[in-house]
Amino acid sequence: MQILEQISDKAQLNNKLLKLGLSSWWDLALHIPLRYEDLTRVYPIAEARAGQQVMVEGEIISCEVIQRKNRQLIVKIADGDGFISLLFFHFFPNYSSQYKIGKRIRAFGEVKQDHFGNKTIIHPKIQTVNEEVKLSNTFTPIYPTTNGLNNQTIIQLVEDLFNANIIGETLPQNIIDRYKLLGLAQALLALHKLTPLQFKQKYQEKALARLKFDELLAQQLLMHKVYVKKHANPAPQLKTNNKYLIPLLAKLPFKLTKAQQKVLRETLQDMLLDKQMNRLLQGDVGSGKTIVATIAAVVAIENGFQACIMAPTEILAEQHYLKISSLCEEIGIKTGWLSGSQTKKQKQETYTAIAEGTIQLIVGTHAVFQKDVEFHNLGLAVIDEQHRFGVEQRLALINKNKQQLHPHQLMMSATPIPRSLAMSYYADLDVSVIDELPPGRTPISTLLINNNRRHEVIEFVRNKIDSGAQVYWVCPLIEESEKLELENALNTYQELANHLAPIKVGLIHGKLKAREKAQVMEEFSQNQLQLLVATTVIEVGVDVPNASIIVIEHSERMGLAQLHQLRGRVGRGNLQSECILLYEPGLSEVARQRLQVISSSTDGFEIARQDLLIRGPGELLGQRQSGLPALRFANLEEDLDILQQIKPLAREIAEKYPSHAKLLTDLWFHNKSIYTQS
Repeated sequence: MQILEQISDKAQLNNKLLKLGLSSWWDLALHIPLRYEDLTRVYPIAEARAGQQVMVEGEIISCEVIQRKNRQLIVKIADGDGFISLLFFHFFPNYSSQYKIGKRIRAFGEVKQDHFGNKTIIHPKIQTVNEEVKLSNTFTPIYPTTNGLNNQTIIQLVEDLFNANIIGETLPQNIIDRYKLLGLAQALLALHKLTPLQFKQKYQEKALARLKFDELLAQQLLMHKVYVKKHANPAPQLKTNNKYLIPLLAKLPFKLTKAQQKVLRETLQDMLLDKQMNRLLQGDVGSGKTIVATIAAVVAIENGFQACIMAPTEILAEQHYLKISSLCEEIGIKTGWLSGSQTKKQKQETYTAIAEGTIQLIVGTHAVFQKDVEFHNLGLAVIDEQHRFGVEQRLALINKNKQQLHPHQLMMSATPIPRSLAMSYYADLDVSVIDELPPGRTPISTLLINNNRRHEVIEFVRNKIDSGAQVYWVCPLIEESEKLELENALNTYQELANHLAPIKVGLIHGKLKAREKAQVMEEFSQNQLQLLVATTVIEVGVDVPNASIIVIEHSERMGLAQLHQLRGRVGRGNLQSECILLYEPGLSEVARQRLQVISSSTDGFEIARQDLLIRGPGELLGQRQSGLPALRFANLEEDLDILQQIKPLAREIAEKYPSHAKLLTDLWFHNKSIYTQS
C-alpha cells in the first residue's frame, strides 16, 4: 500500500519516500521527528540565553555587508529591551535589499554570545511579521529527509495521514488499561504534533513508551511463533539406560559443578520429549560446556541414535575430537572425525561409515555440512560457538537425517550473551547458563601496556619462561588481510626467536596444514615449545594448563568478546596467570572504552553487557540472527523492565487475541525477513 495512494496525489514523490524506507502509511506514522523547533512563542531578546534555540522578533535597525575573510551580511534587530545580530555567511545580493531598516521580522535559531554580552544567531530562519503570520500551536517537527524532499512536504504528508483517520488500535483495551498505556493514535499524534504543554509534562516520553511496548511485543510475538514452530518438530525420545553414561562418569577425573549438573538436567529433560529440543548452552570460557555436550551425545547413542558435535575451527574441532574420543572409545562408542583438510579417500570412508551408522559420534568442522554427508539416524546435533554458523548451515545439518524425526539441537556459546539480548533476540531458544567455573581455575590479571614498552614485556616473558611458565603471543588480523596477518606473525616470530634464544619459540597460523597445526600444538602442549606465536586461530578451545601468560598485540583493534576469549586460553592450571594487552598510542574513544572494560573485569556476562552498551545488538548477534530486524525505538538495556513485562504477555496475546497478534507483527515487521526454522 503506497503512502501517496492513501494520503496524497503527488505520486512523483514516491521514489524519494522509498529512499527513506517509507512504503506504507505505517512507515510514515513511525517516521518520528529528529527534533522539534519551538515556534509557539516569541522570546524577548533580553531573555534569550546562549545555547538556546529560540524565536525572537524585532525591528531591523541596521543591515550591512562587511568584508572579513569572506563577505558577511549582518542584520541587527531590536525589540525595545535589547538587540541581536543575525549573521549570514552565504547570501544572495538581493538579501541586503530584503532587510530594509524599519521592517519587522522574526528570527529562529541558536543564540550565541561573545565576551562582551553581544548576542548573535547565525543563519536564522526568517519570517516577515504581518497580520497573516500567526504563532504555531505545536512544535515544528524536523524530520529525516533526502535530496529533493523537504521537511515541509513530510509535515504535509503526516497532516494528511492524521486527517485520513486510518491509524487504528493494535492492542485490546484491557491490555492498554492494565499497563496504563496511551492509545496508539494518541501516542503517534503527540510525537508528530507535540504541544508546549505536552513537552512540559514530558508527554513524549509516554508516547515513546507506547511505541517501545508495541515494538518489543511484536518482536516477542514473532519469536514466540518461531519458538512454537521449531518446538513442534517431531524428535526422538531419548532416555538414558546408563549403558554408556555410568562408565563415562566413572572415567571423569573431576566432579561436575552444580551449574553443570543443573544445565545437564535441563538438557536431558528436553531430550526426553518427542518434540525437538532447541537449547542454547551458555558458559564462560573454561566453564565445562564440552563435557555436558558429550554426556548428552552419549545419551543419544544409548538410544541407538547418532550424535554430532561441530566446531567452527579445525583446531577447536580437533581438540574436541581428541578429548571426546579418548573418553568414548574406551567405553565402546565408535567416534569419527571429519574436516576439510582430510584426503578425499579419508572423507569418503567417513561418509560411508556415517551413512551406515557404524560411526556413532561424529566430531568435525564445517565439513559436516557438505552435501556428501548423510546421517543414518542423527538424534542430537551439538553446535559449538553457534554464532559463527549461519542459519542455512544449521538447517543443512538437520536436513541430512534419513529419518523423519528431527535431531535435538544443543547450541553452545562461550561468548556470553547479555540477559536482555537473550530475552529479546534468543527468545526462540531455551537458554541454559553455566554460571560457575570449575574449582582450581586461577584468576587472571590483565595489564594494559603501551607498545613503546614492548622490550620490557619481552624481558618479562623471558623471566616467566625461565621460572617454568609457557606463553602465547598473539598477532591479530591487520586490515582484514590474511597476507599482512601472516607477515606480522612471521616478523614477530623472528623477533622473539632472536631476542629470547635459546628459548624454543613456535609459530601457528591459519595457512598451516591441519597436520602441521596439530604438530605445533602437540609440541606446545608437551612443553617442547615454551612460547607460541599465534594468529587468532587459538581464540577458542585451546587448552594448555601450563600456559599462564598471554600477550596480545594491537589489542585496540579487537572486540571485547575476542579479547575475553583469547584471555581464556590462560588461567587453566595452578600458575598465577597474566594477560598483557599491548596497544598503540593514540587510542580512539571506543578502543579506550573496550580496553578499560576488559582490564577491569573477568566476568564474561558483565563484559558482554558492556559490549552491548558500546556496540549495540547488531554486531553482537553475528550471523545467527542476520534475518532479524533491528529495534527502532526500544533499547535493550534501558528498556529491560518493559521487556520483562512483555515476555509473558506475548504468550497471552498469541493465545487469546490472535488477530491482534497478527496485526502487530504484520505492521512492525511487514518489510523484514526472518528465519522461521533453525
